[in-house]
Amino acid sequence: MSKRNGKMKYLAIGAAGLIAAGGLALDATYQIQEQEQAVLTTFGVPKAVNETGLHFKVPFVQQVQKVNTTIQGFPIGYSMGNNAVVENEGIMITSDYNFIDVDFFVEYRISEPVKYLYTSEQPEEILKNIAQSCIRTVIASYNVDEVLTTGKGEIQSKIKEMILNQMEEQDLGIQLVNITIQDSEPPTEEVMKAFKEVETAKQGKETALNNANKYRNEKLPEAQAQADQIIQDADDQKIKVAMDIRFSNIANYVDDVGIGAHGYCYIEDTDGNIVYHPQQQLIYSGLKKENARGEDGVEYGEEAIYTTRTLSESKWRIVGVCYVDEMVTNKVEDMVLLLILILIIVLIGTLFVGSLISNIFAKPVKKLTQAMRSFEKNAENYTYQQVGGTEEIVELSRSFEHMVVRIQKLMEKVRREEITLRKTELKALQAQINPHFLYNTLDAIAWLCEDGRSQDAEDMVTSLAKLFRISISKGHELITIEKEIQHAESYLRIQKFRYKNQFTYHFDVDEECLGYLCNKITLQPIIENAIYHGINRMVDEGEILIEVHQDQDDIILAVEDNGVGMTEEQCQEIMKKERGDRTGIGIKNVNDRIISW
Repeated sequence: MSKRNGKMKYLAIGAAGLIAAGGLALDATYQIQEQEQAVLTTFGVPKAVNETGLHFKVPFVQQVQKVNTTIQGFPIGYSMGNNAVVENEGIMITSDYNFIDVDFFVEYRISEPVKYLYTSEQPEEILKNIAQSCIRTVIASYNVDEVLTTGKGEIQSKIKEMILNQMEEQDLGIQLVNITIQDSEPPTEEVMKAFKEVETAKQGKETALNNANKYRNEKLPEAQAQADQIIQDADDQKIKVAMDIRFSNIANYVDDVGIGAHGYCYIEDTDGNIVYHPQQQLIYSGLKKENARGEDGVEYGEEAIYTTRTLSESKWRIVGVCYVDEMVTNKVEDMVLLLILILIIVLIGTLFVGSLISNIFAKPVKKLTQAMRSFEKNAENYTYQQVGGTEEIVELSRSFEHMVVRIQKLMEKVRREEITLRKTELKALQAQINPHFLYNTLDAIAWLCEDGRSQDAEDMVTSLAKLFRISISKGHELITIEKEIQHAESYLRIQKFRYKNQFTYHFDVDEECLGYLCNKITLQPIIENAIYHGINRMVDEGEILIEVHQDQDDIILAVEDNGVGMTEEQCQEIMKKERGDRTGIGIKNVNDRIISW
């Protein structure tokens, strides 16, 4: 079950990684539709992209803004939704100081997206302000009759030319397509009535002229037909047709053709004369020059590539101009971005696969190694938890777990054997203390008897009996502190007889400690050491103080004397005594018994 859960975990991690990689891939592409251009910004540096189709970008580094390059427009003098009059825009003054209400519609398209987005904040609003200023300037140079009737075409041309001149100075990235008068009329009823009367008179004049020309039109057709027949025969059946095409229609058609960011198309005739050029004003002003092209085909220049094609049944030919650095650089940049994207995806995939392999192999091995180190530091209390992973690692984990259990059992067995051995050795050491003390005491009693001090000898025998009774304690190794104090007091009484009242002793015991247990014969060897090594060498009377008190969770048993004392080196030497030594085994024995229990 654990192995299955581990695989499910890895599958979930893999799925999350694939989803993240898919998100990065989606963010790394963008689509440019027809009649759209885009601006690709890399670290704050914008670049125009005008080729349709799928493009690549570096996620989180490059940003894309799309702009609509179709022809758009806005009204002046009225609103688009309900055709409501906007008086502050449409009311104007003519040259003969008449008020007139004129509505215009301005058509434009975005030609340079980078300038459109970054030159100004509201380029359309700037264009509208320029258009209103030019309209008022031109209308002010015509009288009311010309604005309402015969001068509309001329007015439109002058307004367009003036707007184009000002837009070149602003460099907004917007191309003016056309501006047309939608409606023009006097703003008041009185002016309107007078204007209609003038129009009626003009219509009467036109009627009279039409009637006068009617007769002429009825008599001349036959003569005109004969003349046309003669002309047709003279031209050998060749028919020529003259067409009047609006300049704006040609401009709209040609300007919609985009070749790179700065490429363009223009029309010339077979004699090399410019018919239409998107930078026509620069051509006419002499700031720019286009060389006449030869036969159809592709011509490679130092900076640009010229593609020429002659229209069938016409003396016009279309010339396309594209710049070499744009065509090559754009492709190279696209390839570099694609390679960067591929490298990023490969890097992410490599990191993901590496992480997956690490989780499958390296991570379980590290956990197992860490478990071994923890066991090495604290083998006795260590609890092992199995490590998951491949079958080999799981098998190795089980073997290590079995080894841990075996080692802990062996350690417990060794510890029990050491305790048993230690107790046996300590019992042997304790057995060495009893004959040692008995020998010293009986020697003192014999000395008293020889001296004729039978009462003192009797007291010593009584104290000795009490001392041995407490020492036996029915075979118990632990006795109460109260019994240990009685044992020490019996021993001091015996020694005081022996040393002829050479010292005095006092007890300072906390009664709350009397009920606690301690190793029997703990104080006696220490008191013996104080008498023999401290007080016995003194000239003055010695004093021994035995203290028993509680210090937090510990019971302190202290023996102090005013003897000659001992150095730190002497204390360390005593604690290093072995069982084979003939002297100094008492203190070492007490220390070993306290550690064992």
